[in-house]
Amino acid sequence: MKAPIVLAVDTPDLEIAKQWISCTQESISVYKLGLEFFLTFGQDGVRAIKNETDADIFLDLKLHDIPHTVKGAANAVAALTPRFLTVHASGGSAMITAAVDAAPQTDITAVTILTSLSEEDLFRIGYASPALESAVALASLAVDAGARAIVCSPLEIEAIRATVGPSIHIITPGVRPASEVGSDDQKRTMTPRDAITAGASYVVIGRPITQSWREGSVAMSAKARAIADEILQ
Repeated sequence: MKAPIVLAVDTPDLEIAKQWISCTQESISVYKLGLEFFLTFGQDGVRAIKNETDADIFLDLKLHDIPHTVKGAANAVAALTPRFLTVHASGGSAMITAAVDAAPQTDITAVTILTSLSEEDLFRIGYASPALESAVALASLAVDAGARAIVCSPLEIEAIRATVGPSIHIITPGVRPASEVGSDDQKRTMTPRDAITAGASYVVIGRPITQSWREGSVAMSAKARAIADEILQ
C-alpha cells in the first residue's frame, strides 16, 4: 500500500530520477520535482517523468513575483498538469489567485514559511510574529485566494488544519525518522507518523530515503517501504 509520502527527487540526473521513482513507486504517492530539476531538464524532463512512470507530480517552483508574471509562469506549466504547483503565500492574494486562474487543473499549493528557517531567522528577516502565527495567517490568506493546498512546518499543522478546515491538503516537509530528527538543515522537524497524526495530508521526505540509493535500488526500495509502514501502521 502507498503511504502519503511526497518523495523529493533532488538529483541532476534524469535517469537516476526515473530509477528512484521506479524502485519506490509501490510505497510513494507523489514525487516532488524542484527548482534544480526544472532548470536542468525543463518541461521535457517533467514530461519524461510523467510519461515513463505515470507518477503524480509535485512541481515545487515556489513562484513569487507580481501577479501578471506568476500568471504567465503558471500558465506556461499548466499543460504539464502537475498534481501540485507551489507558490509563496507571502506573494499575496492577487498573486495566488492569478496562479489558480492560470492552472485550474492543478492544486495551487501555497508555501507558508520555509522549514529551514528558525524563529531567530524570521525576526531578522522582519516578521513581526512568531512562526506559528505567521504561518497560520499566510495559510488563511492563501486559501481565501483559492489555494487548495498548503505547505507548512509540522509544528504548524494542527493550528493550520483548525483554520483551513478538512478539505485543504496540508503538505509538510521537515519530517525525519525518529533517529534522524535534527541531523540536517531542517530546523523545525517531526516524525512522519506524528505529522500525519497531527493532520497533515502528505509528508515530504528526501534524503532519509534517497541517500540509500548509494547501496542500490533494493536498499532504497526497502527504506521507502520501512518509512511507509511506519506511517501506515
